[in-house]
Amino acid sequence: AAIWSTDHDSMFAFPARFFVQFFHNHGMLSVDVRPEWFVIKGGSSEYLKPLIAGHKDKIRLSAPVENVRRTAGGVFVKATGYEEERFDYVFIASHSDQALSSLAEPTPLENEVLGAIPYINNEVVLHYDQSLLPKRKLAWGAWNYHLLKEKKERVALTYNMNILQSLKSDYTFNVTLNNTAAIDPKKIIKVLQYTHPFFSVDGVKAQQKHSELNGQNRTYYCGAYWRYGFHEDGVVSALQALKDFNRDVLGEQ
Repeated sequence: AAIWSTDHDSMFAFPARFFVQFFHNHGMLSVDVRPEWFVIKGGSSEYLKPLIAGHKDKIRLSAPVENVRRTAGGVFVKATGYEEERFDYVFIASHSDQALSSLAEPTPLENEVLGAIPYINNEVVLHYDQSLLPKRKLAWGAWNYHLLKEKKERVALTYNMNILQSLKSDYTFNVTLNNTAAIDPKKIIKVLQYTHPFFSVDGVKAQQKHSELNGQNRTYYCGAYWRYGFHEDGVVSALQALKDFNRDVLGEQ
């Protein structure tokens, strides 16, 4: 439940093959043979700089997409604060439910596939209250699961960001999910609401139709929901979307 930021009971609905494959890929089925984890110097935000270097001036912030209208001659995108603009193709990199809601006229396949993955809301708090970590510092981990006296509907855990991002600081920065009341209010930096995909049997079946969906009405999709829900899965899905685009536009195999 902590891995996918979902509630405890819903974990029993996870497809077993999906669950075991993830654990196998990440070396979590072994006690003593584990993969060596690396972090990016300066934190994960550092990889954004080279990624956007060639088009940084074209990125629009605080301009959510209100509508994506597809026609035979192009794609028309309406963003808040801007007039509708025409493009040859569109890549939608967002949660599947957000992608579906942005489409003016989704196809039956888009409704089927993008609508198959539900999402769970989690309250996320960035803070520096060490009391949310194990009492013994030796027991501190990157992920710290909370065994609460009263069972909550949503999973409660704390990420130690100094470990996860290899941060050097006098403060121990933490991110806690769904246990806000336990945090010292004076040590809270920011409170956010995030949604995380929940992978049911139907959702995992829908993932198999990624390439089939890509290319419909000049539209391509990428996002971590196409695999296991993590950063690297978003990258893999983007590479697949580009491969499908090259197949359709350039005729590549």
